Amino acid sequence: RLDENMTLEKRVWMEYGQNTTYVQYVLSAAPGKGERDAPLTLTLTPYCLYRNYHSTTRGDANWHFLVEDQGNRCRIRAYEGAPACFLALGSSAHYTPTGNWFWGVKHRRDAERGLPDSEDVYQPGTFRLQMTPGERVTIVLSSEPQLQAEFGGSQHEVAVEKAWTRHQQRVQQLLATANQSKDSLPQRDPVLARLILAADQFIVARPARARDSQPDSGQGHLSTELKTVIAGYPWFTDWGRDSMISLPGLLLGTGRYDEARALLKAFASYTHGGLIPNRFPDSGEAPEYNTIDATLWLFYVLDRYIATTGDWSLLNELFLTLSSSVDWHVEGTSYGIGVDPADGLLRGGTPGVQLTWMDARVGDWVVTPRHGKPVEVNALWYYALTCMESWAGRFSLDASRFSQLRSKVREHFARRFWYDAGGYLYDVVDVEGIAGQHDASLRPNQLFAASLTPSLLTGEQMRSMLQKVTETLLTPLGLRSLSPDDPSYCKHFDGNQQQRDGAYHRGTVWQWLIGPYVDVHLSVYNDRAALRSLLQPLVQHLWDACLGTISEVAEPEPPFTPAGCYAQAWSVAEVLRCWRSVQV
Repeated sequence: RLDENMTLEKRVWMEYGQNTTYVQYVLSAAPGKGERDAPLTLTLTPYCLYRNYHSTTRGDANWHFLVEDQGNRCRIRAYEGAPACFLALGSSAHYTPTGNWFWGVKHRRDAERGLPDSEDVYQPGTFRLQMTPGERVTIVLSSEPQLQAEFGGSQHEVAVEKAWTRHQQRVQQLLATANQSKDSLPQRDPVLARLILAADQFIVARPARARDSQPDSGQGHLSTELKTVIAGYPWFTDWGRDSMISLPGLLLGTGRYDEARALLKAFASYTHGGLIPNRFPDSGEAPEYNTIDATLWLFYVLDRYIATTGDWSLLNELFLTLSSSVDWHVEGTSYGIGVDPADGLLRGGTPGVQLTWMDARVGDWVVTPRHGKPVEVNALWYYALTCMESWAGRFSLDASRFSQLRSKVREHFARRFWYDAGGYLYDVVDVEGIAGQHDASLRPNQLFAASLTPSLLTGEQMRSMLQKVTETLLTPLGLRSLSPDDPSYCKHFDGNQQQRDGAYHRGTVWQWLIGPYVDVHLSVYNDRAALRSLLQPLVQHLWDACLGTISEVAEPEPPFTPAGCYAQAWSVAEVLRCWRSVQV
């Protein structure tokens, strides 16, 4: 608000499938207050950087960005040969070159995180233009090879209006697709509508592996047919685990079945040693495979995909890959991952390597190694074997090896994992490969033993475990990653990287874990009204931090301040999935 009579509204959107952003300003006057002696002057001053999002820029008095003044648009490059960025405004704007460095600009949030907190930014020039009430002005920023000819000319705002129409049409198409899905998501629910749009922000194209390259080469070209999920903004790329956990909410829950299929094919195509990638590095080098659970999540997600779509043809394409993956797990693969023949449970662990979703590492310090037989990993392992037994039967193949191993896991799971003195499940059994040495840390991982495979536990065990989790781990914004009664519990998620990573899975609240909690609560109590109330703080969070999305983590103590990535894929995915599941 400029004063009691005038308001300047700012609207930002991107062109789908392009690196083009629109920043629009609309000047509004209160009713009957639209007359002014003179129009307002709007000055827009862009600041330029050219760096990776993990880095900072250091300017130099002898370094000036290359700026081509093209009237009401300009083309900017950091140096000769660097990719260009275009800035454009309408014909009423006046561009004045400046070419100044602003030294030592402070980044408060980076300072809080113990990161380099100042950098130099380059100001190529300023745009000035006159505005009267009811007028709108839009600056277009693009790093596409060519900028649409109308931008920067007399038809600038007309072209912008067409871009806004395209954006609105895509929004309506996303909502319509979700509304037509098997599990209809009514557009009249504004919470679901907001979550559907938030989900779209994480779904991107994945480079297809070159035909003659190795699965771990990292070589490939961008393909519109293969999809992946950006785990979180602004720091993460695509992770196998995050993509699998997010898929039911982001894609199946929004009716985007073709993209779900493409994502499953993309990750399966990179299988190596029976494992799908844990992470695709930022700079495109070879994928990393240090994960014991991401591949098992693929079995679960494929099962959900088939149940939702009835598309058995994808299983036809992937069955041999999946069967080979089970063989690798039985015989042993990377990072000590393999089956213990004594109980059929899956174990894993190599010194200095993190394998589960609790993967914080600082230098050589793996904060929560969880080497041995983690509880959620073995729930997933049982689920995968159950799927393979059923799928092999569908193809009239011998399923005995899957059924025998599944039966052995079922026989030993509760016997090995149930911590009778605590009334909940051990987090890891046979820690570091030492038989009988169990980790009784009260963590949320045990929920998956009931949410994925409730048949592994008795009803009494499920209720007892749920009560313990509710009493110690549940918060308004998700679940703590460790009980406050544990000596290793960290009350705060702040400080430098070592302090934050040290607390990452030792108390910090994770929003995505509300998913398995809701699943188990529904299974035990079937009280949707209570769960709708439980989810309200997470719904409100859509408008509290980064508008329209959900954060990665939160502080473990009141007021549970959001932290980490300001937009996290599996947070959005699981809240969307849960919100739908608790509707009447």
